[in-house]
Amino acid sequence: MELGEREKEILALEGRSFAGPGAKERAIREDLHLSPVRYYQLLNALLDDERALSHDPVTVNRLRRIRESRRSER
Repeated sequence: MELGEREKEILALEGRSFAGPGAKERAIREDLHLSPVRYYQLLNALLDDERALSHDPVTVNRLRRIRESRRSER
């Protein structure tokens, strides 16, 4: 089974770069019509989804490393 459009859009947004404070949150609201809190909930779930890893391994592995690093700091 393949990822849905929303999941693909979330991963695509993570691959973009943003200039200035608040630009990413604005893109989340305007492009995906999600609150930033909901976006990060969905993104975190995607990081544990093997379909996401198959779809975009570079982004998923990068985000997994960041997540693990932050968990280690706590």
